[in-house]
Amino acid sequence: MSWQSPSPRVRELIRRGAEIALTPSADWLAELDAATLSGEARRQIAADPVLAAGTRRTNRSNLLFWAASNVRAPGEPVPANDTEAPLAVARDMIRRGLDESALDAYRVGESVAVRMWTQIACSLTGDPQELRELLDVSLRSISAFVDDTVGAISARMRAERDELTRGTHAERRETVTLLLEGAPITRERAESRLGYRLQPTHTAAIVWTEAPDADLSRLDRAADALAEAAGQLRPLSVIASAATRWLWVHGRPDGDRARAALDQLPDVRVAVGSTAPGVDGFRSSHLDALTTQQMLTRLTSPSRLAFHHEVELVALLTADPEGADRFVQRTLGELETAPPEITETLRVFIAEQCNATRAAARLFTHRNTLLRRLARADQLLPRPLAQHTVEVGTALKVLQWRGHP
Repeated sequence: MSWQSPSPRVRELIRRGAEIALTPSADWLAELDAATLSGEARRQIAADPVLAAGTRRTNRSNLLFWAASNVRAPGEPVPANDTEAPLAVARDMIRRGLDESALDAYRVGESVAVRMWTQIACSLTGDPQELRELLDVSLRSISAFVDDTVGAISARMRAERDELTRGTHAERRETVTLLLEGAPITRERAESRLGYRLQPTHTAAIVWTEAPDADLSRLDRAADALAEAAGQLRPLSVIASAATRWLWVHGRPDGDRARAALDQLPDVRVAVGSTAPGVDGFRSSHLDALTTQQMLTRLTSPSRLAFHHEVELVALLTADPEGADRFVQRTLGELETAPPEITETLRVFIAEQCNATRAAARLFTHRNTLLRRLARADQLLPRPLAQHTVEVGTALKVLQWRGHP
């Protein structure tokens, strides 16, 4: 594309606009993230916490890269953004089995960015001629920048795909994929390729981090700790992406030991599936771990460790997030925003089958204190607790995993 430098006045306007774009508002970023993670074509990316976090980082990286370039050299062509953020997302997409069609998110982000930049441009000048030249130059710049960046990312994805088709890791990932898809591979053949027995009882887990600068060796330490919590020497571990491991261990990990180990590994999160035998158990446990991970992401839960049996009901209920929000609001009423000690007391009371003595002991509080809190909770509920105990308990579990209390 031939490129003609803009007039000095428009160069100055572009520089001023780029300075504004370097400090985007939270609302702009939220709109950009929502657009690039919405729609059926991007559903798999949005449901994966690592890919979703990477997409949000890439949105910011692209925005700041283009803006910074135009502060330095306003109105000049901007090279492709081949920094670590977009390249890391490209690598992870390939390891998730996605192809270049996933880069559609860049085009969606471009349309949002163009609208935001147009608003900035219109605030810089009221002269029609200046505005026309400013928009002509800058919008061509944005389009070329996105085209070149998508081209660079596509090349990185092709290289990553070539790398993954070679070596031991590729064979292990391919074998696991065949098992998860129910493809015709014999158990003996799969066991030989994985070095892992498929007949015993399995528990699958997903270990990941969303932190951009995390120590990735902690993922492998968390995997080993989960195996130790199940009484095993080592897990079957597959690199699903740079920041994600898929694991299987024989038996069931002890929750307390797993939590204690995870306390020593900041930024690492673990979703643990069900426990079941054989090839079918290998598959179903992984799907349950994936459901657990997606629920944590959907609810933006702060919890770093979750077992499927703990969240199965909440995962089913929150598969429709808006419906779940309405259910919580209708069921809890004013209790939804009550102090944490009130909601936690009621949740534990219901979990202990409405036995006040056991609930007080579990909460390490005096029974009279517990009864006062329960009375306050009953006042805040739209209906008396005795009339819909199951519904209230379920709504409180949603709050618990949503980070409240």
